[in-house]
Amino acid sequence: MGSTNSLFERYLERTRRRIDGALDARLPSSREEPRPLHAAIRYSVFAGGKRLRPALCLLACESVLGRSTPALPAAVALEMIHTFSLIHDDLPGMDDDDWRRGRPSNHVVFGEGMAILAGDALLALGFQTLAAAPLGKARDPRALIRIVTEATGTGGMIGGQAMDLLSEGKRLPLNRVLAMHARKTGMLIRGSLLLGAEIGGATSALKRRFGDYGSRVGLAFQIGDDLLNVRSSRKRIGKAVGTDKARGKATAPGAVGVERAERESERLLREARRIASGLGRRAAEFESLTEFLLGRAS
Repeated sequence: MGSTNSLFERYLERTRRRIDGALDARLPSSREEPRPLHAAIRYSVFAGGKRLRPALCLLACESVLGRSTPALPAAVALEMIHTFSLIHDDLPGMDDDDWRRGRPSNHVVFGEGMAILAGDALLALGFQTLAAAPLGKARDPRALIRIVTEATGTGGMIGGQAMDLLSEGKRLPLNRVLAMHARKTGMLIRGSLLLGAEIGGATSALKRRFGDYGSRVGLAFQIGDDLLNVRSSRKRIGKAVGTDKARGKATAPGAVGVERAERESERLLREARRIASGLGRRAAEFESLTEFLLGRAS
């Protein structure tokens, strides 16, 4: 990337403060009992993430409806659920990462038991927040819960993590790696867009377009993570690098090499960019996201 932030990066910067404020208001105070649990929750939620998923939810709603405020509670719920997944992913029984976003992982600071409970609590808080969220222009009051449960369950993020564990030490072909990535990372990114579009009152055709865009962006995002693990630094990404190869993880570079993995990411992002042109008022930001992701792992 150049020194000038892209259109999408500027959107992230504008929305992050709103999202952080809404998270702070919704999460229990670390002064409330049980204090260690609430401190562990806040430690990971406010560890410095970009807030990509909630920002995508807000942007999709704004692109359809012209404003994003109705989607803010749902966006906050997404970040809680995403943070749950990060806490659990870092555990010794999962990816066994001692660092996250440049500081010790939750279980290193609070212990494995409290980290598990912090993740569990965030998942519950996420759905509690979503259940109380305004429907906006959504036609079906069950749609919001359905979108997020599909994105997080065995057909989504949790199923993808199971596939990741089961594939350790195996050399998988690219199509199977991408099927795993589509669940583990892609479904929640896709779901974030669908959630915002649903709240904004998008037509069925427009929701399909958001879904198609999100599927491609989600896959490209995870391939970018795979590439960063190969050739970045802990200083840049805030956690150890080279760990995927050391643990025998199934990744795109491991399946087909760095150059072909790059080409696959570029192909997905070209397709996403073509779809983005029909994504409503904020199509330019969605097009910009593809450029942001293209530069992210380079």
